[in-house]
Amino acid sequence: MAHAQDVCLYQREGTYIPRIAAVHDLCGYGKCSLGVAIPVLSAAGCDVCPVPTSLFSAHTKFPKWYMHDTTSMLDEYLDAWQEEGIELDAIYSGFLGAPQQVGAIQRLYREHPQALRIVDPVMGDGGQRYPTYTPELCDAMAELVDGADLLTPNLTEASILTGIAYEGQDVSNDFVQRNIDALLNMGAKNVVLKGVVRGDGLIRNYVAGTDVEQAEVSGELLPYMLHGTGDLYASALLAALMAGRSLLASVEFASDLVRDAMRVTSQQPDFEVRGVSFESVLGEITALIG
Repeated sequence: MAHAQDVCLYQREGTYIPRIAAVHDLCGYGKCSLGVAIPVLSAAGCDVCPVPTSLFSAHTKFPKWYMHDTTSMLDEYLDAWQEEGIELDAIYSGFLGAPQQVGAIQRLYREHPQALRIVDPVMGDGGQRYPTYTPELCDAMAELVDGADLLTPNLTEASILTGIAYEGQDVSNDFVQRNIDALLNMGAKNVVLKGVVRGDGLIRNYVAGTDVEQAEVSGELLPYMLHGTGDLYASALLAALMAGRSLLASVEFASDLVRDAMRVTSQQPDFEVRGVSFESVLGEITALIG
């Protein structure tokens, strides 16, 4: 089997700017989803083409928020893309507003079979589903596991996808292996399982693939949680991959970037609800492409 430091999912050529469909929600206040993916991937020299799955007034950690489901417009939206003959190098999906939106992603897969498939199965955290996620939507999300070039669940999302009972964040290596094996058996080609915490001041993420040996990437655990860090992690990981970095180097880069952004965020007013402040660390992403 290959080592993650030797595996590259995308080869960047010269000055070519890769084009990425970002299938996520758009949030007006509080930084997450498309509000993170567009600037982060743009900083890595990528052309980001949004496919908005929902419109939110604010993210769901705020007590008051409004959500507009965009499912009814997606067919015509993608029809127009098809008529224009748009070409894609990657399809990056995250938060979905309805089970039917999985079909829109699968349509993109059919129409762009060579595109890299990055699936961030945004469904919950801390053992709980997000408030807009029904069992039907979770079941539909599981359909995206099969064929994913990279799947990036946290422990809660892995539990929802696999049916393996959630055991908190302090879990054994055997439990990690069981979850990763289950996700690979469901058809994912590579998996990054996020958020193992064992009380030693570190947060651990694990990367493995059908042909990639498992590797652990650990970093400093900061003493607070922030909304949008999962979106930042997946976007930074994809940014590094699209810059031609190896799978392991991309996981390490994303882990370091999220930590740096969280430190900046802690210096902002109302930082625990406003969302992760990544703006001042965008230079780290731009440096990926020199």
